[in-house]
Amino acid sequence: MATNEHATYPSKKISWKGKTLLLVIGVIFIASTLRMPLTVVGPIISFIREGLGISNVLAGFLTTIPLLAFAIISPFAPVVARKLGLELTLFLSTILLAFGIITRSLGTTALLVLGTVLIGVAISFGNVLIPGLLKLKFPYHVGLLMAFFTVSMNLSAGVGAGVSYPVANSFLGWQGALAIALILVVFTIIVWIPQLKSNKPEVAFVSTKARIPLWKSPVTWAVTGAMGLQSLIFYTTAAWIPEIYIAQGLAADRAGWMFSTMQFSQIPMALVVPIIASKMKSQRPLVIIFTVFYVIGFIGLVMEWTSLAVLWMMLLGLAGGASFALAMMFFTLRTRTAYEAADLSGFAQSIGYLLAAVGPILFGYLHDLFGGWNIAGWLFVVVALLLFFCSMRASKNEYVN
Repeated sequence: MATNEHATYPSKKISWKGKTLLLVIGVIFIASTLRMPLTVVGPIISFIREGLGISNVLAGFLTTIPLLAFAIISPFAPVVARKLGLELTLFLSTILLAFGIITRSLGTTALLVLGTVLIGVAISFGNVLIPGLLKLKFPYHVGLLMAFFTVSMNLSAGVGAGVSYPVANSFLGWQGALAIALILVVFTIIVWIPQLKSNKPEVAFVSTKARIPLWKSPVTWAVTGAMGLQSLIFYTTAAWIPEIYIAQGLAADRAGWMFSTMQFSQIPMALVVPIIASKMKSQRPLVIIFTVFYVIGFIGLVMEWTSLAVLWMMLLGLAGGASFALAMMFFTLRTRTAYEAADLSGFAQSIGYLLAAVGPILFGYLHDLFGGWNIAGWLFVVVALLLFFCSMRASKNEYVN
């Protein structure tokens, strides 16, 4: 490990003031921008489709584009951060995110697609770099800070999913609904500016320790599988849960709030799982818990027990919050340095999001092929079981090197 690895915040106690407090607030704001621009799309996909006259394939592809961007850009994020510095890289990516949101909201098909691509590229940097940043700046409190990060992400995602339909149904239209995340992004840019004073290229992720290639480690592939499968579940439910419930007879606005309920239900697990996981040698009990929640929730969804829809969404939310938080924690738990954490994060998110990108398209295809959501719904259960096996392996107390 480089001698300056933990030089910035070496204390085992966090002083909640000054530059430390500003950094924590900045991380929380960045986290809040990493999902809302994506979760606003699902509940208003019909508005976009009708407004632009696009096909169902292209409409569904709007959810897949960011995932493909994550897959392509994620491996390069640590490289860019080493050249430009962590703080500057995150600042520039947030500006790019604002530009992407504006472009996507201008009301043409070409700009909708271009803006969605830019949003995916921008979010990739925050996804990959924040775990390494937390391990670098707060080596003794990664679990606590990761809890703040995941809670902020899930809270804003839930708000986006809940308000996008009412906004799209107002005088602002679907363009206004797509643009609502811009307010949060602009605040994030302002809040992050003080961090630029600490920007030091080449310092953030320097490691002198010889490492085997990531792809040769079985731990890497277990973490990658956990990241990819939980992402597949998240983005597929984001794309189709409202449509599934509409097909089961729920009103469109209520269907949108069902997904929002699932998002808000992630918050308790997103808060406690990183803290608990950081204190456990093996995280396998957490894996068992979220798998049980996933299976019960998806069975309730598939069986069309809509009278208990809120319960199923709460269970899926608790499972999703736990599985996502644990997947993010694996980047720090299974590595020794901030460099390795960023490297593993980039690798796992690249392959993982490529896997996740298949989800929305595959589930839409199965719906069209079988004329309903039943087969696609049972596939959720299969994916949850695959996630169980990958997460159990990733929970073993060992490092990638």
